[in-house]
Amino acid sequence: MSIWHVFGGNKLTGSVTVQGAKNAVLPIMAATVLSPCQVELLNVPVLRDVEKTMAILRGLGCDTERDGDSVSIDSTGLCRAEISHDLMREMRSSVIFLGALLARCGEARLSMPGGCELGPRPVDLHLMALRALGAEITEESGDIIARAGKLKGARIDFPSPSVGATENALLAACAAEGVTVINNAAREPEIEELQRFLRQMGAKVSGAGTPTIVVEGFSPEARVGHRIMPDRIVASTLLCAAAATAGDLELRGVEPVQFDTVLRSLSECGCDIDAGKRNVRLRAPEQLRAPQPVVTGPYPAFPTDAQPVLLSTCLKASGTSVFVENVFSNRYRYVSELRRLGARVQIEGRVAVVTGVSELQGAPTTVTDLRGGAALVLAGLSAEGETRILDSGHINRGYETLDEKLRAIGANLWVTPD
Repeated sequence: MSIWHVFGGNKLTGSVTVQGAKNAVLPIMAATVLSPCQVELLNVPVLRDVEKTMAILRGLGCDTERDGDSVSIDSTGLCRAEISHDLMREMRSSVIFLGALLARCGEARLSMPGGCELGPRPVDLHLMALRALGAEITEESGDIIARAGKLKGARIDFPSPSVGATENALLAACAAEGVTVINNAAREPEIEELQRFLRQMGAKVSGAGTPTIVVEGFSPEARVGHRIMPDRIVASTLLCAAAATAGDLELRGVEPVQFDTVLRSLSECGCDIDAGKRNVRLRAPEQLRAPQPVVTGPYPAFPTDAQPVLLSTCLKASGTSVFVENVFSNRYRYVSELRRLGARVQIEGRVAVVTGVSELQGAPTTVTDLRGGAALVLAGLSAEGETRILDSGHINRGYETLDEKLRAIGANLWVTPD
């Protein structure tokens, strides 16, 4: 447990280099077990989820070490195809090992994954994809057991885009005989990043970033080096923090095209945004205004992970802001904590209506999930007095030294152990 002590009133100004993407590095780390190889990953953020993934790899028999922002993984010694319940329950993304282990070992055993409690996120689409490739899947005492004598290329038609299911299908298809076509695939930039890495490993993959991905074979490489893309959600969070405090912030090492929906909403709030190819600068007005309705959905729609931080940014905006959450049914759990600060937010099903208030007042709050925790920090930065935020470790799952980065651009906050 830790406590964030956040004091509002300071404008955030300066420049920040954005960390590597959590949602890109985790599936890439899982992909390293596809074949015996030595991998060096650069720009790997120091996050709880990354450390847990390294622990999973060690439990499977791989060697893995960190040196600064570099993580080396040697999967030649992999000797197990089972992940312990204790490690699986820590994060939902660990289910991505299902496809990778099945491809390497012909079998895999995982318990049902954990992670943030944002509502039902069944693995049905994951299992459907693996069955289409020839896997036999059973459930036993809460474990998922997958086996396949030989995977065969197939046509996989997802009824709706799913990032995790697309990743699992993509990894398993690398070991399949023949051609695999994945239709209605997720189009997120992190899927494109996984494709780039798989190509370096020797996979013949094309189409990532479009609704159709084609996998045609795999000729393994013995050594691979790869630099992780910047985190578009962290970039969105930092820009929202600057907007909420009437700040002036430049982000370096980012790809603005990957979060242009967030930039568009911040522009509608009255922010002046200057986006280059690898940097973006935001200058916020003293008084934000409500943006056009924000509707989350699969990429290229507005990202659900950026919804909490933008909603928090709009708490003092003039007018009424409307948010429609189409991805996670429990995404608004953090809103009850924002209300402790004086926020006026009404929830009706998937719709949140924010009526701007003239001021927020610091209060004790509790983090409910990763992105909700970031939303509370942003609200505290724009509130009067101290906001105390009790966090059981959620924020560190996705943000590397967020407190240090915010202090470096003018925030008055610190973190203490509970």
